[in-house]
Amino acid sequence: MTAPLESWLTEPVSADVAKSLDRLRSAGDVVRVAAMPDVHLAEDVCVGVVVATRRRIYPAAVGGDIGCGMAAIRFGCGADVLASETTAARVLSALFRDVPVLTHPRSSMDLPLPSGLEDAPLSAPSLEKRRSREGRLEFGTVGRGNHFVEFQEDDEGALWLMVHTGSRAMGGAVRDHHLHSAQIDASGLAFLDADDESGRAYFADHDWALRYADANRRAIVARVSASVGRLVGAEADADSLIACSHNHVRRETHGGETCWVHRKGAICADDGDAGIIPGSMGTASFHTLGRGCAESLRSSSHGAGRVMSRSEARRRIRLRDFERDVEGVWFDRRLSRRLVEEAPAAYRDIGRVMRAQRDLTRVVRRLRPVLVYKGT
Repeated sequence: MTAPLESWLTEPVSADVAKSLDRLRSAGDVVRVAAMPDVHLAEDVCVGVVVATRRRIYPAAVGGDIGCGMAAIRFGCGADVLASETTAARVLSALFRDVPVLTHPRSSMDLPLPSGLEDAPLSAPSLEKRRSREGRLEFGTVGRGNHFVEFQEDDEGALWLMVHTGSRAMGGAVRDHHLHSAQIDASGLAFLDADDESGRAYFADHDWALRYADANRRAIVARVSASVGRLVGAEADADSLIACSHNHVRRETHGGETCWVHRKGAICADDGDAGIIPGSMGTASFHTLGRGCAESLRSSSHGAGRVMSRSEARRRIRLRDFERDVEGVWFDRRLSRRLVEEAPAAYRDIGRVMRAQRDLTRVVRRLRPVLVYKGT
């Protein structure tokens, strides 16, 4: 039996995406699937998909970067503090120093993780070992790909910080470890029974990775806020903090039925839920409130969504076009050639995405990028 599919799309999906969605709908125990406006192809299960099951957990419907998500905070100053090239260069330099892309110096292995992460049990010695190594070295780092630290200006001219990162190597380690004990559905997707030992172990490790990812973002926010305080004398407003995750599985009730709701590249958008939906390094981002749409499993998109793979973007997007599209945004120009794969042209039009999901989420605030720090 094929599960029903609801979708909020900006355009018809490709044949490959349609095939992936059909495969997911036909997987055992899947009762509902929702495709977000930013849906795009990814390994096993598309990004931009929400899937509900009764008893099974599908790790591929969460992905390897468990807990990946967003954090944002407002500063008590205008974005014009970053108007000068000199100040922007000082801020970028501070970001390189305080928020490494990949790892901290190995001396950081001597520093414990935050309370609740250091000593919480994980299900296997291999994961404990990874925590004591990569878990420490990567805590407070942003990672490569589409992860970033970005300063933004809202429509009132205020300065905001936005951080996008997740559980780094730990999330992938959790997924890979538990896939070894998974069963294979007729669709080819691996699953765990949520009610047996393997499913409970996955969920406990998944919960740890969620907390690691959230703490990672908050650590970055704290470090960057301290740097901004030193450089421009502006403090962050702690009460303005917004945080959300877009890769997770949770126990929720929908239509009177308790389900396991997997979100891979989608945020919770229950009535009043605060969300952050980024565009690209040259386009607007949005702060939102969920509308609690039942048909979308109370979810919305997590961003603009890619329309080109990284390799395709490198082939098709010219350097001069990329630099034109990010004109007015401070970033390390030495990385331009490598950042072409993150060009606005590699992503959907965020305005179309937001219009496509007007019944899923309400826009609270629109922000434009001012300064972007990304790895390659």
